[in-house]
Formats: sequence, C-alpha cells, structure tokens
Amino acid sequence: MKGPTLLRQNADRLKTAMGGCFPGSHAVFRGHDLHADLKELDWIELYVFGITGRRFTAEQLRLLHAMWVYTSYPDARIWNNRVAALAGSARSTPTLGLSAALAVTEAKIYGGYPSVRAIDFFLRTRQRLEQGELLEEIVRTELQDQRIYGYGRPISSIDERLPWLLALTRELGFDQGRYLLLAQEVERILLTSNKILLMNYAGLMAALAADLGFSLKEFHLFRFPTTLAGMPPCYLENAERQEGTLFPLSCAHIRYEGPQKRAWPPCREYRE
Repeated sequence: MKGPTLLRQNADRLKTAMGGCFPGSHAVFRGHDLHADLKELDWIELYVFGITGRRFTAEQLRLLHAMWVYTSYPDARIWNNRVAALAGSARSTPTLGLSAALAVTEAKIYGGYPSVRAIDFFLRTRQRLEQGELLEEIVRTELQDQRIYGYGRPISSIDERLPWLLALTRELGFDQGRYLLLAQEVERILLTSNKILLMNYAGLMAALAADLGFSLKEFHLFRFPTTLAGMPPCYLENAERQEGTLFPLSCAHIRYEGPQKRAWPPCREYRE
C-alpha cells in the first residue's frame, strides 16, 4: 500500500510504541512512566533501554560506561574535537559546535564507520561459521573485496585503550564471549600476514557489544556519543582564548601548485 491511501491512514495521528509526552500529566518511555517507573535509571541505562528495549545488569552497564569513558580524549588535534574547538574559537554556540563535531565523528577511515563495519563483519561471520564455513576462508574471501574493519590503526598499531577495556572485561567476567573470542581469532589470522593489524578500539567495542546482544543498528546508535565527553573541554578552552587563534595556518605551510607569480602591469590612472 502506498500513495494517498497510506497517507490518509497516518494523517492527524502518531502511531508509536515508543512513548509520548502528555503535558501536565506524565510521559511514557517504551511503555513505562518515565518519572514514576524509570526515575532511578542513570543516563546511559536509560539511553540503551531506549535503543534496545532491554534492561542491562549492573556489570553490563559498567562495561558500557567504560566504552565511552576510555575514549573521551579532550585533545583539539583530533579531527572531531577540532570542529568543536574551532566552533569555540569562532564563537559559535555550544550546541552547534558539538553537533557538528559529532556529525564528522562518523568518518569512514576512523571514528564511527569502522566500528559499525566491524560489528557487521562479526555478526555475518558468526552466521557463516554456524553454516559450516572455516574462519580462515571467511577472512581470506572478505579481504578480497574489502578491508576488515576493527584491525589496524593509522597512527600507531598499538591501541592504548585496549588493555584497560580488556582488563575490565576480564574483571566483569565477559572475557569468554563468543564474539570477543571470534575477534581475537580473526586478529591471530590477520597477524600472520601483516604484523600491524592488531585489533583496535573499534573492533573491541564491536565484539563486546555483539556479546551484549546489540544488533548493527542498535550498536550504531549506542556508539554515536562515544567521544562526546572530550568535546566540551575543547570548545570551552578555545572559546576563552582570543578569537581566531586556534591552528592558524601560515602561507608557508601551503603547497601551492597553481600558476607562478606574475607581474601585473601598472594601473593607468582613471580620469574623466
């Protein structure tokens, strides 16, 4: 069904199972009274409940918190933080600056895109393994079409965040998850041909999220604000500095390959 008939069925109403606001009365969040039933939830607990419709244990929530905390770097040189810092330097509003910074977080080579591609790979690979395929063959065929996201890092092959998140994973008893073990086995296979293809933070986050039952779309929504906590410090610091002084680029740093310097003829004086 489509066209006018479909539009008429949805006109003048909002069909939703997620919730609604009833001004002066109450608010419903996934079938629960937000203020009466969910008032004790912390923010990330409410956030993942909104995404998945599921309640998580204290240990699972601690792991989810850590995924965000361990990668919250207030460094204005990082590509997405730079947008927030430049917004502060340009005297933009915090909302505009941080929204723009979050938008560019979803970069293809690093940032949001690799982690989403990583969980997609892990979920698809698990299905193929259950159908009887061998992991080495899956990895080989995957590499024929594209890179395997979640492994390797542009600046340093060693990811300083992994030991901390892996240590917490062991402490909480999540170190034997089938997707984490799969991710580690994929790393072993990749390292046989390329020693720099160590698992990175995107790969580890994706594997742990898969073990917690996140689908690809759910994980995409969860990882959206992962680096948010590092952005306000960058914005604030540069909003307090003299305007326009963040990362000025001198002409000497520009590699110009256009026409060479030209001599301009003197302009004749204009007379009536």
